[in-house]
Parts: sequence; C-alpha cells; structure tokens
Amino acid sequence: MAGVSAAAALEARQRDPHAAIEMGRSALKAARAVGDAGEASIAERAIGLSLRELHDFDGALRHLRRSIRIAEGAGSARLAALARVSLAFVLSNTGRHAQALRTVNAALPELRGGDADIARMQRGLVLHYLCRYDEARREYNWAIDAARRSGDKLGEARARNNRGLLRAYTGGLRAADEDFDRAAVLYRELDLELAVADVRWNAGISASRAGDVPRALTMFAEAEHEYRRLEVPRPALLINRLELLVSVPLLEEARAAADRALEELGGDLVLARSEALFYRARIALLEGDLERAVEMAVAARKGFRREKREVWEAGARHLELRAAYLSGQRTRALVTALTRVASRLDALGWPMAGLEARVDAALIARELGDRARAVAELTTAGAARRGGPAAHRVQGWYAEALRRGLLGNARGAQIALRRGLVLLDEYRVSLGALELRALSGAQGKALALEGLRTAVAGGQAGRVLSWAEAWRAGALRMTPARPPEDSGLADALAELRAVTADLEAASTAGRPAAALRQRQVRGEQRVRELTRQTSGGGAVFKPPAVGDLARALGSSALVEYIDHDGALLAVVVAGGRASLHRLGPLDGALREVRLLRFALHRLVTLPEHLDRTAVRAGAEHAAGLLQIRLLDPLRRRLDDRPLVIAPTGRLGGLPWSALPACRGRSVTVVPSATVWLRAATSTLVSHDRAVLAAGPRLPAAPTEISAISPLAGSASVLVGAEATVDAVASAMDGAPLAHVAAHGSFRADNPLFSALELADGPLTVYDLERLRTPPARVVLSACDTGLSAVRPGDELMGFTAALLGLGTRTLVAPVVPVPAEITTPLMVDLHRRLGKGDSPAVALAGAQEAHRENGDAAFAAGAGFLCFGA
Repeated sequence: MAGVSAAAALEARQRDPHAAIEMGRSALKAARAVGDAGEASIAERAIGLSLRELHDFDGALRHLRRSIRIAEGAGSARLAALARVSLAFVLSNTGRHAQALRTVNAALPELRGGDADIARMQRGLVLHYLCRYDEARREYNWAIDAARRSGDKLGEARARNNRGLLRAYTGGLRAADEDFDRAAVLYRELDLELAVADVRWNAGISASRAGDVPRALTMFAEAEHEYRRLEVPRPALLINRLELLVSVPLLEEARAAADRALEELGGDLVLARSEALFYRARIALLEGDLERAVEMAVAARKGFRREKREVWEAGARHLELRAAYLSGQRTRALVTALTRVASRLDALGWPMAGLEARVDAALIARELGDRARAVAELTTAGAARRGGPAAHRVQGWYAEALRRGLLGNARGAQIALRRGLVLLDEYRVSLGALELRALSGAQGKALALEGLRTAVAGGQAGRVLSWAEAWRAGALRMTPARPPEDSGLADALAELRAVTADLEAASTAGRPAAALRQRQVRGEQRVRELTRQTSGGGAVFKPPAVGDLARALGSSALVEYIDHDGALLAVVVAGGRASLHRLGPLDGALREVRLLRFALHRLVTLPEHLDRTAVRAGAEHAAGLLQIRLLDPLRRRLDDRPLVIAPTGRLGGLPWSALPACRGRSVTVVPSATVWLRAATSTLVSHDRAVLAAGPRLPAAPTEISAISPLAGSASVLVGAEATVDAVASAMDGAPLAHVAAHGSFRADNPLFSALELADGPLTVYDLERLRTPPARVVLSACDTGLSAVRPGDELMGFTAALLGLGTRTLVAPVVPVPAEITTPLMVDLHRRLGKGDSPAVALAGAQEAHRENGDAAFAAGAGFLCFGA
C-alpha cells in the first residue's frame, strides 16, 4: 500500500473502514519514516475514526488522543483542533457529552472556513445527544448552508443525515425524509457505501416514528444487509429495532431483543444500554410486570442523568409514574408529578409520551373528583387528534372522548371514541401483514373498553354488541394483502422447509441437531421479516347493525360472548331483536374449559385396554357445567335454533360440540359477528376442482383420502411424494373444497408457523397467505388446527384466522388432538352429507351424532371438530 496518503485513509473510512485502517497504518509508517508529523497526525485520526465505525471506541479514543499530541508537538493548532473535533464525536458516542462539548468548544477558535463548518456540525451532534435540539438544529443548518456554498458534498451529506435524525425524533418526519433522501444521493455520488447504509437505517427510524412499519422494516433490512456485506458491526442499532417492536407492539420479540441488548451492550456503549433499559421498562409495563418496570425505569433514568440526556430522563420518569398509576395509586401528588413530566416531555419534543402522561393525570384526577383539573388536562391532550402520526391522533381522540364525557356530552364522547377506532383501523390496514394488523389492535384497547363500559352501563344490548364488534378480531375485517411475488418469501419458505425436514431427520436418527435448530430459528425470523414488509391498503368492513344481522341470521341465533372486566356477558340476536345477559365470572368458565379439554385429550390418548369410564364421566361433567354457565341462561332466547357462536378469545379453545345442547345441532363458531356476516355473504368464485391431500407418517391419511375421493366430485388427489407444499397450495388456490389429512401442529409461541406436515415439510399459515384466491370450503383432519392464539382485542392468529381472513367461507377443523384412524369414518360421513346438500354445520353435527356412540375415543375425537365461518 505504498504511497497511500493519510487524507485518502480519512476519506475511505465510511466506504470501507477495514481498508481505511490499513491505509492509515501504511501512511503512518511512511510519515514516521520521513518525519512528517502533520501526515502522522492525520493518519492517527483516520485510524481512530475508522475504529469508531467498527465500534472499537477504546481504540478510537487512543488514536485520536495520539493524533492531538502529535499535532501539538508539531505546532499545528489546526490539526490538533480537527483531531479534537473528532475526539468530541467519539466521546459523545460513549456518553461523555459534557466533556465532548468542552472539547469541541476548545477546538472552534482554532478553525476557519470549511474546517470551522465541520466543527459546527460536530458541535450540533454533541448538542443533539444532550437533547438541546434547538441549538443542534441551528448548528446543522449553518453547516448545511456553508457546505452548499462551498460545494462540499461530504459536509452537506453528513449534516443532512444528522439533521434528518433530529427531525425524526422531534416530529418533523416529512422534512427528515427530505434530508435523508438528499444525504443518500450525495453519499452515492461520493461512493461511500457504509454512509449510504447509515442513512438508510436512519430513514428506517423516521418511518418507525411515523408509524410506517413496513417501510421501517424494509429500510432496516436493507441497511443490515450492507453492514453484513461490509463486515461492519452495529450493535447499538438493536435499540432502533427495539423501539419499532415495542411500537407495534410485538412484545415477545421485543422482550427477547431487549434482554439480548442488555447482555451485549456493555463497555463504551452506555447510551444504547440506557435506552435498552428504558425499552425493557416499557415492555414490562405493557406486560403488567410493574415491579420490573420500575426497576428498569429507575436504572434507565439514572443512566440518562449521568449522560445529561434530559428528554430521555423525563421519559424514564414517566414510566415510573405510569407504573405507580397502574399499581392503583391515586393521589394528588401523582397527578401533579404526571402533569409536570408531561409538560417537560412536550417541551423537549416527545409529544406522544407527554400525551400519555397527561391522560393518566386526567384519569386519576377524575377518580379523585377533581373534574376541573381532569378537563383541563384532557383539553390539552385532545388537541393531539388534529395532527401527527396515527398513534398520536388515536390517543388524542381518546382524550377528547374523556373530556366530552366529563362535560356530560355522552353522544359526543361516543363519536370521539369511534373516530379514534376508525383512524386506528385505517392505520392497521396500511400495515399489510396479518401479524402486524392483529397485534397493533392493542393500541385501541383504551378506546374500545371505554365505549364498552359506557354501553354496558346503559344496558342496551345493541350498543353493547356494537362496541364489542368495534374492536373484536379487527384484523379479520380488513382486505387481505398478499406479499409481492418478488419479495423472496417463496425462497425463504422453501429453505425453511428444507431445514425443518433435516432437523426432523436428525432428531429421529438421534444425531446432534443444535446447529439445525439455530438455522430454523434464523429461517423463521427471515420469513417473518419478509412478510412484515408487505405494504397494505384496501377496505375495512364495518361492524353490522343488529337489524342487518337479524335479517342475515334468519331462523338462526347469534350468541356473542364478551369479557367485561373479568365478567362474562352474552348478547343474543334472535327473532329480530338483541338481548343482553350477565353470566357471572369468566374465570369459572375458563377452568371448566381446561377440564373438558383435558378429559377429551385423555379419552383419545389412553391405551385401549384401560378403562375410560371415569374420564368419560369427567368430560360429561365439565361439559354439563359449561352448558349451565354458558347456554342454559339463554335457553328461552335460543329455543332450538341453529347457533352462530362468537366466543370471547379466551373461550376459543372450547369444543362446543361436546356440550349437551349442541349435540346434533347446527353450530357455527366465528371470531366475530362481522366475520360471520362477511363469510355468509361471500361471493367468492372458485374453479370446479377440489383438492384432497394426505401428509406423510400417518398411515390412515391415504385411506381417508381414498374413502372421500368418490364423494368429492372432480378432485386433485395428492398423496405420498406428490403431496408437497407447492403442489397442495397450488391446488388449493381457488378450489371449491380442500381436504387435508395430515399431522398438524399448533405453535403457541408463533401461531403463524402452525403447520400441516406434507411430503417435503410444513405448510404454514405464511404459505396460505400467498394464495391468490382461498379455497371456499376447507376440512383439516389434523390435530389442533382449529386452535388460535389470542391477542388483545380478541385478535386470533392461526389457521382459522388466516383462512377466514383470506375469504374462505367455511373451515371444519379440530381444537383438540384427533387420531386419524378414529376420525376417518367421521370425515367420510361428513362428506357424504355434504354431497347430499347439507350445509357444513348441519353435516358436521349429523356426522358427530351418528358416531358419538362408537366408543369413548370416537366421542372425544368427534366432539373436537368445529365448523368455523359460515
């Protein structure tokens, strides 16, 4: 590398820091050989700044201080000052902001022209870290104007990148993106790939703050790809992804990311560690772990205080106070403290946290009877509904609803709550991915519960149903969004299937499988990330009025169960009218559901030679208790009508067919009344060829398919090696009927990886989401495939939710394990009845009743099947 200059090494640090270090060392050696102290000082600075790019802060500080000493020894005040500016940059990265500000201030008097402009930009960055945002903005503006006058593309790009990040954190999101776009153009012209990746990452932060989750994830993924290609570590960037995960909220993933960050972010990465503690406290709050939330918030606040980051310190204080509120504290001192921290957060540029603190203060004041103070705080908070990101406006409408309610304007309060939920739906439909749509529903919890509370207090069944439907299973009321064909998702799913198959083979053979498990985890994460980048859009189906439901139901009855602060309510729509019923504590029903599921599981898994009498009696007893609790109080309204049941999410695993009143009766289970009406009125157009598929390692599956085939009309029959994921999915696309007999698995940890085992690996929910047209009617003869994971807002995730959300009219699937050799006769009878023209619910009920007395295992297996949809 002979002849390389120190200036060239300095310029290369954001293109290839590894190469820049070698260039700097070569230049340093040459400078020492000829006694050129100025060149040596620049070389040391180039090495130090390159080490900073690689997050070796100790090494960076060592070389930058050496650069200063060499320059001072040579009598070069300019080079010493430039090295001090670089030193200030690294000191700020390590949390020593006051020292950094002193250092850059000491350097400025020695610099002129473009050198001074660089120092002003660096001073802006230090002020930015200190949360002195107005001062930082002035320095960035100065640096940008000066760079444009002098034609300094590099100086302009750096200042714009920094100003864009400042704007992203203080609410100027559109202006932030303009800065990032211009910075990226300039860096590309200068061939600085690493700098372009940094800008892309910062644009992801801006998108995250704007609530554009798909774009944020895309930006982060593109930047990470570049960092890996350039072999440049960016451990602190865990924090920005963590902020995004918390905002959705993707709590399980966020918790794992926060714990990983706290393990990895040690040493000089103090800024990132304090922020990791902050987000871990937020996660604990959202999960209801108040003790841990306070512990983490206090630790974060102390760190921010040491680092002199006032806005972050105020944010951590807000988390402490919110934990106090959620723990039941109701004092005037807490109101004052929350109001004070809200004002600080507003002034320092964190309006969302300030808004939350102000609403909490108002709620406590309302409970304490201080109506005037509550109204004052809510008036300020309610102004947020007029602008800003969707989450900000939703919270603003919540505050406005509370204010109107306190002023006696009940109708106005209801309007405000509904506007907030409509706005949230518009935001959620933009997300695209079912997972993000489902989980983001948690952001509407406060509005929905306030509306439901008011409706229940009024006692009008129609309003209670309307408010229950306004939040329930909202993701399934939205037009599904398919991932783009060129997203790489198909390849990622195929690779995951191959790894899963290798893992299964290794486990069966007793070979070490740890490396394969790690590959499987990485493969699943890749699939999730690609799916989340799907852009959304489309329609949101509005909850129906009682009259519309009644007309669509005809002679059937709808029962919608509602969890209201731990009390179980039911709204019945039958005979053209709605009625409200209070059924007692929900916990009792949940206990009996667990008993019934356990007993049914035992009946199908006990060896044949053991007596099942006691277990069958236990199942019948639990079923009887559930009927007494859930259906008997509604008997006069239900008569002998066919039932459409919309259980609250925590009752979702209940095998309704086992209840005495449901035996032999047409029963359809749905996530919500809106989803039922959409399915019942679907005009889905299918082709005329069914698909019948059998998975491997299940001897009864091909037998089942062979027995069903003559009853299914024109059909593609896929068994053995032909039943691959691609073949089955392709045949399912637009089919009038799809029947799959296979091993099924429900993944409670990640329900979208619930799977049907086919010849070449698992067919997951992600595979189904790629269908252009869903099958109109689906029968899954596979264990637990009717189960769904439940998230806030009774959002469901699993095969049931995916298929109904895509537009499938009817799904027949079990919510308990079912042995294939026992269920085959039931499935054959089901298809025989469907062929005669029975509706799916009638056909299933008839088949279950006909096979109920074929032994205890047959009773349990049959009772486990439910008809979902229409």
